[in-house]
Amino acid sequence: MAQAKKVTFWVLAVFVGYTIIHSPARAAELVQIGFEGISDAAKSIGEFMTQLIN
Repeated sequence: MAQAKKVTFWVLAVFVGYTIIHSPARAAELVQIGFEGISDAAKSIGEFMTQLIN
């Protein structure tokens, strides 16, 4: 099981490195989309918690 995790990690790392080198603009766009999603989720959780208090 630990060996599978190592292999998966290295395959993912190589893929990310290749994507960044091959298409840096697209990689930056994907990172931006990811951070926007995290930000939207945090805002939604904050609004939910605020509604629970009120």
